Amino acid sequence: MLLHRHKFPLLCCGCGGAGGGVVATGVAARGAAHVDDDAAKNTGNGKGARQLSWAQVEAMTAGFTTAVVGEGGFSTVYLARLSAGGSKPQLAAVKLHRSCSERLRRAFRQELDALLRVRHPHIVRLLAFCDQRDEGVLVLEFAPNGNLHDNLHAGEGKQVIPMPWARRVAVALQVARALEYLHDRCEPQVVHGDVKASNVLLDAAMGARLCDFGSARAGFSASASVRPPRAVLGSPGYVDPHYLRSGVLTRKSDVYSFGVLLLELLTGTQPFHDGRLLTSAVVPMIKAGSCDVGKLVDQRLGCQFDVAQAATIASLAAECVMENPTLRPSMADVVRALEQTSVARR
Repeated sequence: MLLHRHKFPLLCCGCGGAGGGVVATGVAARGAAHVDDDAAKNTGNGKGARQLSWAQVEAMTAGFTTAVVGEGGFSTVYLARLSAGGSKPQLAAVKLHRSCSERLRRAFRQELDALLRVRHPHIVRLLAFCDQRDEGVLVLEFAPNGNLHDNLHAGEGKQVIPMPWARRVAVALQVARALEYLHDRCEPQVVHGDVKASNVLLDAAMGARLCDFGSARAGFSASASVRPPRAVLGSPGYVDPHYLRSGVLTRKSDVYSFGVLLLELLTGTQPFHDGRLLTSAVVPMIKAGSCDVGKLVDQRLGCQFDVAQAATIASLAAECVMENPTLRPSMADVVRALEQTSVARR
């Protein structure tokens, strides 16, 4: 889904919409409605997602008049507060899907089914949902620090403090662990299908939370692939070329997209920039060994990065975006490589 900027500097997950990387506490305080105690109890208070009635959803959003914190082509995200008795209210993101076609209804069900199934510290948590009407609703945990895209590229060309190197490496490892969980330890296994910087949220501690499972596919064996019953979708610069050619989505498609994300974190450059793919501009130099890795690293960082770590990440990214999917590493391999380079730098 294409990125849509919104006037409020806030972000919630899964809409393809964007906000800034800074919390606007004034908007949060004024724009979030409190859900009543009965509705809050139905959210499970973190113990699992519960089904809400449409009336409860309307109460949470004051009739969908609370602050809009994200907007996509077919969804709008509202800010709400969940409270139960004397417990501290919890900010939540209420994502309203406008399911005006069978394809969009299927995308909502795919996202809901995936989020009901998964539970991982680096995957956004589903608090509640409502599927009583054509418009589907997901109530998700709120990420106060926006998404990775906005944090990484905020103020491009301006004197803005860039995301620190250590934080970039930490986010890469956290997203890798989330994908490894989906591919290898989730039952049934899941292909995310749309890994990109705007689908990585940053929580209050700047930890990564993978979101937006509208393109996800589940239920396949270790060697099987999934051919989607619709047109090939993806985000420019991130989508696997093999998937574009064949229409066959596999776990290695996620590996490719993650490799692009690694290059983005390394260089500070967007995947499609000045009419050219980041992979086309950078990967040949990495493979040929013809470029000092220091010249590839985001120039805004100056010398504030680890050269050996950057070299490892550059090499790993090049492996992830190999043209032949069978030559790409698994996400388990990627996690091990990132863990090793992180430990070595301590």
